[in-house]
Amino acid sequence: MNYFDLFSLPHSFELDLAQLSAAFQTLQKTAHPDKFAHASSQEQMLAVQKSATINDAYQTLKNPLKRAEYMLQQRGTDMPSEQASFQDTMFLMRQMELHEMLEELPHADDIDGAVNEANEVLDSEYQTLFCQLQQLIQDNNQASDKIACEIVRKLKFYQKLQLELERIEEQLFDD
Repeated sequence: MNYFDLFSLPHSFELDLAQLSAAFQTLQKTAHPDKFAHASSQEQMLAVQKSATINDAYQTLKNPLKRAEYMLQQRGTDMPSEQASFQDTMFLMRQMELHEMLEELPHADDIDGAVNEANEVLDSEYQTLFCQLQQLIQDNNQASDKIACEIVRKLKFYQKLQLELERIEEQLFDD
């Protein structure tokens, strides 16, 4: 079952999240296991499975990176594993620089300013990659899909860095 078809949505990376949410609510009302409390055990089991599929589909489509991965997999593109090494040495060097930037935050003269600057840097670089991902998925060809897989992996690194920044920020400002 294709998740876009399940929610009667166009097969597009750009989604109307309100429309997705409304379709999710409608489907859940019809398939929720509680509606089958007095049905046979087989019907109850089918309702649980359908509800789980609806939930999985919703979680996948509402998250842009999961949606991109799903679309790429639907196109037959093999996603590299999370542990696969990057061939892009410039990206790896940039990641090391960004990690160093985060490690230096507690020692900054102006911690607020340093945190804000780190946030801006991470957000700006994430948005640049995200725009590239949008275009590559829209291009919808084998070469662009392969590059899009690498961009998704890079974006996940930025998400981890953002989480690390939030953790550091909590430590710095909770003291």
